[in-house]
Amino acid sequence: MADFFQTGAIATLHRLGRTDLPRLERELGEFVRETPIALVLPCHIRELGTKALRGIVRELRAVPYLQQIIVGIDGATRARDWRRARHFFRQLPQSPVLLWNDGPRMAALFRRLEEAELSPGQGGKGRNVWICLGYALASERVRMVALHDCDIVTYNRELLARLCYPVAHPALGFDFCKGYYARVTDRLNGRVMRLLLTPLLRALRSMLGQHPYLVYLDTFRYPLAGEMAMDLDLVRRLRIPHDWALEIGMLAEVFRNCAPRAICQSELCEIYDHKHQELSVRDPDKGLNKMAVDIARSFFQRMAAEGIKLDAGLFDTLLSAYSRQAEDSLRFYAADAALNGLVYPRHEEETAVSMFVRSLRTAAKLFQEDPLGAPLISNWNRVESALPDFLDELREAVRLDNA
Repeated sequence: MADFFQTGAIATLHRLGRTDLPRLERELGEFVRETPIALVLPCHIRELGTKALRGIVRELRAVPYLQQIIVGIDGATRARDWRRARHFFRQLPQSPVLLWNDGPRMAALFRRLEEAELSPGQGGKGRNVWICLGYALASERVRMVALHDCDIVTYNRELLARLCYPVAHPALGFDFCKGYYARVTDRLNGRVMRLLLTPLLRALRSMLGQHPYLVYLDTFRYPLAGEMAMDLDLVRRLRIPHDWALEIGMLAEVFRNCAPRAICQSELCEIYDHKHQELSVRDPDKGLNKMAVDIARSFFQRMAAEGIKLDAGLFDTLLSAYSRQAEDSLRFYAADAALNGLVYPRHEEETAVSMFVRSLRTAAKLFQEDPLGAPLISNWNRVESALPDFLDELREAVRLDNA
């Protein structure tokens, strides 16, 4: 059973004992009369047929309250890949709509955005999510959107219900919900969260004090979780990064566009496991190494946008402060693993921290060379202002691709 401690800056909704899933789904069935729900699934063609995605589809077939399922397909460069994706998702009774992000119609729409100086960035999870959210707006069928990845090995309907419930409930007053959970198998997982982001946040708080943005981020128990739900009005205002920093960038945008009382985090499940990335110690362009650089650089850009001065002296101090915080984290997690009888590969953890120090140094250098970095994708309010017919064109392109 979880604790019920509130961290303070935002509401934390705990999983206290076994979830009464029939009650949640019954109440969600009532809420959707006023707040229809869409589920967005950013999917790469490589994930088709995997154990994780087969399990997700099997669970979704029994979900009674979804008005719409939108699947963004990346990597389907051949027509036969697109047909394979359509065939795979056809088994869902909710008649999912698929977006062929590498198809000729979508490519033409992306070029139109480029010509209007509204670049959606390079292909990737961020752009996939962004265009799927745009389709949710274009279809005009829902009032809120939930989002999760397609590589969750331990997926079940409870996760989705606990993610949607806080935003769908008419009396709770939440516009945004972030999922969280314990990443545990026979060992502690989630190295980027445990050994990079949290020690980095704590180091910055020790240096800069209780800055509201740092306090806000440190309140989230798993800020890198890919599970989110949000009101459709919020969808219109959010700008999204197109790279690995989608989750941390999304939280920064929510911080700018939402009152803290309208933000919550919900514990989604008892156990959670998904695809694990390689550490890739020697290659900064792959695996957790690249993820760490992208996340840290995006984080520095968001800090600068909040008015926090970042210079060479701060970065030098930060590397030392982070190393000290990470060393403390290693000791804490070793004790946690020992008490719970888990495997704790101390050498691998130390190696990860050493790599993250180099990742932070690289991210700091990239930030100082180009403080703005890759721009965020424009929000949908701006797209509609610049290209009033774009959502209609998107809806028609998707219709033709699915015909």
